[in-house]
Amino acid sequence: MSHLELRHLRTLVALRDTGSLVEAAERVFLTQSALSHQLKELESRLGCALFIRKTRPVRFTSAGARLLRLADDVLPLVHGAEHDLVRLAGGESGRLYMSIECHSCFEWLLPAINRYRESWPDVELDIASGFHFAPLPALARGDLDLVITADPVPDGGLAYLPLFSYEALLALPRGHVLAARPWIEPADLAGETLITYPVDRGRLDVFKNFLEPARVEPARVRTAELTTMMIQLVASGRGLVCLPNWALHEYLERDYVVARSLGEEGVWPTLYAAVREDQAEAPFVRGFVEVAKSTCFGTLVGIVTAEVGAA
Repeated sequence: MSHLELRHLRTLVALRDTGSLVEAAERVFLTQSALSHQLKELESRLGCALFIRKTRPVRFTSAGARLLRLADDVLPLVHGAEHDLVRLAGGESGRLYMSIECHSCFEWLLPAINRYRESWPDVELDIASGFHFAPLPALARGDLDLVITADPVPDGGLAYLPLFSYEALLALPRGHVLAARPWIEPADLAGETLITYPVDRGRLDVFKNFLEPARVEPARVRTAELTTMMIQLVASGRGLVCLPNWALHEYLERDYVVARSLGEEGVWPTLYAAVREDQAEAPFVRGFVEVAKSTCFGTLVGIVTAEVGAA
């Protein structure tokens, strides 16, 4: 049966709630004659009466009572869906399925996510591992909604919202010969063991922005999953590691290692929240970026404001 419409259910509910045709017509913004015509037309379609005329309050037939039960089930669901769609259209609600191309970023990302959830409870938020697949193509396809990255790729329908810039520092054991230098040159690492996260070297600041432009290769590369493990290896003289200044801060404070800039000017990458261009202005996306920036500048040492046009 395809005769029922939502307006019919709303009219029957108004009739039950008000008890009269006159008041029901006012509630659904119809004249009394238009409402009566609508009900008669529906009864004709269904082939049965829905309420008993000239009773006050209105008394419903079994067919009318059945439709009212349907209305009580359906109308709240429709109203809820309409409300959700308004929030989605207004950017108050949505999905943020994110990935991280930065191992050390978990230090500030998890507190930022907790703060964001408090302010944006209607946004569905989850984190995917960004280390075993290419997050930016997945973002462009729609499999992800946001990627934390320091490696913007031109074009691709993506927008890169800057979070902050940081200095990539080289951590050395105390007493290492290079610790006497005011800064490190690429050739200084030709005979050294370099410790890195287990990711493609094209995503590592020390290779991408320092060694490869100078065509220098370290003597050996070994990997470690955790920052604390890297620091232990460096402190025990088994290699050197390049990390963000904010990730090294507590270890420098405790005098576990020393740090030097990469080159006289230093290497200063920028971290971005990458999103699809069609979502770049959505309030719930901008809300995440603002919460992330606020969290970072409130807790991380050594970061600076990124230039908006840096990407």
